[in-house]
Amino acid sequence: MIDHKELIAELLALRQRIREGEHGERVEPQHKRGKLSARERLDLLLDEGTFQEIDAYRLHRQSGFGLEEKRIPGDGVVAGFGKINGRVVCVYSQDFTVLGGSFSEVQGQKVSKVIDLALDAGVPIIGIMDSVGARIQEGVYSLAAYSELFWRNTQASGVVPQISVMVGPCAGGSVYSPGLTDFIIMTEGISQMFVTGPKVIEAVTREHVDKQTLGSAQVHGTRSGVAHFVAADERQAFALTRQLLSYLPSNYAEMPPATEPKDDPWRQDETLDTIVPTDPTEAYDMHQVIERIFDLGSFLPVHQRFATNAIVGFARLHGQVVGVIANQPAVKAGVLDIDSADKIARFIRFCDAFNVPLISLIDTPGFMPGVMQEHGGIIRHGAKIVYAYSEATVPKIAVILRKAYGGAYIVMSSKYIRTDLVFAWPTAEIAVMGAEGAVNILYARELKAAEDPQAEREKYIAQYRQKFGRPYYAAASGHIDEILVPHETRPRLIAALELLKNKRAQTRPKKHGNIPL
Repeated sequence: MIDHKELIAELLALRQRIREGEHGERVEPQHKRGKLSARERLDLLLDEGTFQEIDAYRLHRQSGFGLEEKRIPGDGVVAGFGKINGRVVCVYSQDFTVLGGSFSEVQGQKVSKVIDLALDAGVPIIGIMDSVGARIQEGVYSLAAYSELFWRNTQASGVVPQISVMVGPCAGGSVYSPGLTDFIIMTEGISQMFVTGPKVIEAVTREHVDKQTLGSAQVHGTRSGVAHFVAADERQAFALTRQLLSYLPSNYAEMPPATEPKDDPWRQDETLDTIVPTDPTEAYDMHQVIERIFDLGSFLPVHQRFATNAIVGFARLHGQVVGVIANQPAVKAGVLDIDSADKIARFIRFCDAFNVPLISLIDTPGFMPGVMQEHGGIIRHGAKIVYAYSEATVPKIAVILRKAYGGAYIVMSSKYIRTDLVFAWPTAEIAVMGAEGAVNILYARELKAAEDPQAEREKYIAQYRQKFGRPYYAAASGHIDEILVPHETRPRLIAALELLKNKRAQTRPKKHGNIPL
């Protein structure tokens, strides 16, 4: 009869074989590609010794195409839970060494179980993606497994944060799972994302991916906007994941994690007083403003390489997490276009879902004109910004630094789309349009009849700027709550955030709205 020691020894031996199986001959090709194994990735991501695996012994039930000879425990994904900086997270890591990490019925069941656990426990979900896509040999079983995953991604949206870390290929329908999550982190040289096309098979089997290749991290980080972050290598990708999580609550019912303040709340950088040029045509870098207002070194940009005429990201004010939305005058004068509208609206909606207050820094001349933008649906895309701001119930604070013209003024967190507090700097200009364009319309007859049209035009421009080129007209009507000396912006924002920290907004009963997607 087998005794207890033998039973335990048998279990420990099997457990060891499962863990070492990945680190045997099958993992060597992975290392040659410059890639880590599934378990090595979990070791990098999670706090040491905290990973708890589930379903390590699962085997697929399929036969045919040689599958009966490839029943490997775990079946292409390592799943479970652990801790990041002491906080519990649910994780799964696809194993490319098992049938290319192809998504099978069993892999779908394992990942679905992890997501269900995350939803019940109210903790974030992190998926580490390295897979050729659906397991072709399983047919509809693989497709059904993806359906279950996509459904769960959708159910988890707005309930717990979902992060996808791309450290290998992601082809075909499999791209829609990361596409449904909140943040995608891609890795230069080894990660790709494709829907379909003739180059998919070639790309997912290539040992190294050129930065400009269709589906590469470079393309998705700069052109398509699919990737929110691009990491130089896997280690940086997991460090970014840990950093990102430090700004996020575990679920929608919690507040973002505060830290012990390390920066003086009364710090007032007088560089801000002259950072905005008085010449409205002169550019400046909004990043310099962000660095001087928020806690030093706390800003984490999101979509940093995509639609760079807008800036979004997380920062801290006196240790409290905030979402920052800003126009970037150094790129296209900070104009709003299709891509920047999508970038801003998506970020606002994430922050609102997870109780992150919004602080908007505004300097934009309006929406991008032109046939390409109009035909591309700038109306529909621009409407997403005003919808997102209007829908958001978290604390909303805006600071108008310079230009706030026309429709762009309205959609960028203006007072009457229910922004709680709107501040302005002395350089703020709030008007339907810029002075030059306004004068051409308002005084067209007078200019045509003038003996010296240019001199007359300059006179009218000066008059228009005197009225609308300063914030006092808007402040007199209540559209601005206070005009700030720029260097006092930091302490004023901290005070406003403290006032609004317990804000509770009421919304009309309804099933859900219909954002102009």
